[in-house]
Order: sequence, then structure tokens, then C-alpha cells
Amino acid sequence: MLPDWLLRHQAQIEPFLGDGAYGPLYGPPVTEQCLVDDERRLVRDAQGAETVSDTTIFFRPGVRCPEGSRVTVNGRVTTVIASYSRDGGGLPTPDHVEVVCR
Repeated sequence: MLPDWLLRHQAQIEPFLGDGAYGPLYGPPVTEQCLVDDERRLVRDAQGAETVSDTTIFFRPGVRCPEGSRVTVNGRVTTVIASYSRDGGGLPTPDHVEVVCR
């Protein structure tokens, strides 16, 4: 797992539930400790389209942050492009959830 001393930020996650009659629907907000990396890079979304990510957020394993979720971190509201579970399968790696946001 990522060491606790690396998780210097807090993120408020509102999980995407689907689209309603008036736009996206979100679940109740959950606050999680995280590490934020503000770097612009080109990523692929779940449909394979290339898009630009401005922020990458690293969470402890098990944090749920589906595509389309709304995340507030460092005073900014962002939208999740993709979420990846990074699990070494028992190897001594820093297991974590990596979330790329617009």
C-alpha cells in the first residue's frame, strides 16, 4: 500500500450513479486521504478516446471512484476520466487506486 505519509491531501468523491432527466446523478460525498499530482498528460478514457488529464489522484486500495464521478480536491472540482486499480498481486509494490481527472 501507499505509505500514510504520502497521503497529504483530501479529496471529496461524489460517485457517478448515472444520468437523470436533468443531468448526471451523484451519490453522497465521501472524503478520502490521497496524493495529488497536477500534471497535464494525454490519457485514454473508457471508450478509448484520447483526452487531456490535468490531475492524477492516488488513493488507498479499495477506494471506489467510477468514471464520471465528481471529485473536489485543492478547492477544484474535477471529473473522473478513468480509474485504475494498481495491485501487485502480492509483490512488494505500492498498491493503490490511480484516478485521472479533467
